[in-house]
Amino acid sequence: MRSIWKGAIAFGLVNVPVKVYTATEDHDIKFHQVHGKDGGRIKYDRKCSVCGESVQYADIDKAYESPDGDRVILTDEDFSSLPAAEKHEIPVLEFVPTEQIDPILYDKSYYLEPDSTSPKAYVLLRDTLTETDRTALVHFTLRQKTRLAALRVHEDVLMIQTLLWPDEVRAAEFGSLDGVSSPRPQELKMAGALVESMSGDFDPSEYTDEYQVELRKVLDVAIENGGEKVVHAEREDEDTGEDAEVVDLVAALQRSVEAAGRSGRGRASDSGDGDSEKAPAKKASAKKAPAEKTAAEKTPAKKTPAKKAPAKKAAAKKPAAKKAAATKGRDAADHSERKGA
Repeated sequence: MRSIWKGAIAFGLVNVPVKVYTATEDHDIKFHQVHGKDGGRIKYDRKCSVCGESVQYADIDKAYESPDGDRVILTDEDFSSLPAAEKHEIPVLEFVPTEQIDPILYDKSYYLEPDSTSPKAYVLLRDTLTETDRTALVHFTLRQKTRLAALRVHEDVLMIQTLLWPDEVRAAEFGSLDGVSSPRPQELKMAGALVESMSGDFDPSEYTDEYQVELRKVLDVAIENGGEKVVHAEREDEDTGEDAEVVDLVAALQRSVEAAGRSGRGRASDSGDGDSEKAPAKKASAKKAPAEKTAAEKTPAKKTPAKKAPAKKAAAKKPAAKKAAATKGRDAADHSERKGA
């Protein structure tokens, strides 16, 4: 597992550094939408209902439509101005009895791992929750969304489970249950006996997703036998269009690049007139010219000294040898003349 968030639990005056991991994963087999005639993948084409043109993801904003039909368009700047809780802190609001939290409120689960050299504070909070049989209500901010969450112990590990807000749970009101008479004592007794005969301890490993198992068998047999139901990967590689699953990621990256470009142009315009944007390009080319010239100068310098140096030295030695021999001859002649005299 890889941590998706780092922060600290604010437990009174104690901070407990933690790493957050997603506790669950989906094993359902995923399907793509394809054209039944030839097996080609179906692509997204975002079209505007007003002008009918295809719209890039970078040009899409979010809108709220009121009950009266009024549409309010909000941009990223509008959302960034909204208040948000501290992203890297999990403040404990209060400790409540665990049985008081209705399971219908539980949403997503996350494991917490100690993120310090000494996990003493982590173990202290974990054991305190176990001893008191309490659950800590906390604020948990993930992906710029703040949720109410339950901090509890699961298999000696601290766990956070985000909670639904009370207004997100629908009221269970069905008129078909109004006026229904209560079961008779004999009926309750027989139903209780049936429950007793089917009672046992819960072991989740005893249960399997039979649908996914059988579906996997169908897919394996189809791949093994081949046939017209199987479209080989080579056909998919020829498709240059954007898949529905990746178009949002690509568009999000494009939007980030465009935002960075706008920010850069804004800084350039603040520093001077429009010609200031061209200056860096000229400077860059000016810097490259000396570099190329220097490289050209270095190339011959490496080739000539190594090979021609010995030749120069040899040439220099030959005149010196001749001069020494001539001098020696003249000295010998002079010595002979002085001896004869």
